[in-house]
Amino acid sequence: MLDKDLPLLQNAVAYLQDVLGVKARVRPWKQASQLTYHLRDAYDWSQIEILGKSCVAFTPKRADTASLADMRKHATLVANAEPDAVPVLLLPALSSFDRRRLIEQRTPFIVPGNQLYLPDLALDLREYFKQGRATASRAALSPATQALLICALLRRPWQSDWHAADDAARLGYTAMTVSRAVAELQGAGLADVTAVGRMRQLRFTKPPEQVWQDAQAVLKTPVRREVFVDARHARPADALCAGASALASQTNLADPLHPAWAVSAAAWQRAQKKGIEVLPAPLPDSDTWQVWSYGPRLLPKDAVVDPLSLMLSLRNDPDERVQIALDELRETLPWRPLQDCFGDWIDFRRTLPTTRINMC
Repeated sequence: MLDKDLPLLQNAVAYLQDVLGVKARVRPWKQASQLTYHLRDAYDWSQIEILGKSCVAFTPKRADTASLADMRKHATLVANAEPDAVPVLLLPALSSFDRRRLIEQRTPFIVPGNQLYLPDLALDLREYFKQGRATASRAALSPATQALLICALLRRPWQSDWHAADDAARLGYTAMTVSRAVAELQGAGLADVTAVGRMRQLRFTKPPEQVWQDAQAVLKTPVRREVFVDARHARPADALCAGASALASQTNLADPLHPAWAVSAAAWQRAQKKGIEVLPAPLPDSDTWQVWSYGPRLLPKDAVVDPLSLMLSLRNDPDERVQIALDELRETLPWRPLQDCFGDWIDFRRTLPTTRINMC
């Protein structure tokens, strides 16, 4: 059981003794001095000997220190500084989604009192897994609220204050829908409500990347259903490149055999009234139509669906290649900075080559 009055490292040592029956040896990690100031400031670094194996435990000092993808990358820096040591991420809590991603990437981690995953030591011990405090008993956001939240997170330049009605008008949502969305986002703990004159607007108290992480438990895939359609059939005017096709157009993923397109529920209903034929199985010359719970065009000018909706639509895809491509896509998000070797922050998007469009 995690003792909240003890430092996380002490809880980890006690947990290791409970589950392994051995007392772990702990000392400061001397090679931490070789890291950049940013990493020394972001984490607490310790060296732990577990079953005769040297492990370097690093714990974020603050909840917003880094994303999970950043932490996985920082683990590789440990291997560079001390090749014989195993980097171990030490966390007080972890959502089931993040746990799965760490295990898929074979990233060692310890959540004292919950789970120990050390593949280099052939250890994967799970006593019980506790969701992050904000993930339990929270209802999923409605499709309209999810769409509006994504619009808010992708705004450029980013502003913590957001008037939902501005995006709602463009997306065709009513004032009642906006009021419901404001209430849902406030109830989910993702934003605060402030009054500006007679209008209510939302204020995000965390940066967009952290809001996105906090919202994972209440977000759902926008895809209601998938159907196979003859590729010669005219697509709806609002159809956008989606699924693995959209992911392939922005990463190194190979194009899928059947191009995927996102269509709105209204467009799908119109196509059905016109007698569109749905194929019972994919054929060589067929497309995949994804019927979305909200209109797929959240960004005005893009030919593909927005990256956040795309990630939600594919986050449970079992294909490892898709998951690797999703990690690649995360690095292009507008809030994702890149730190160069001199410690200066640059805009990652400016370093990208021109986006290639394949199937889309």
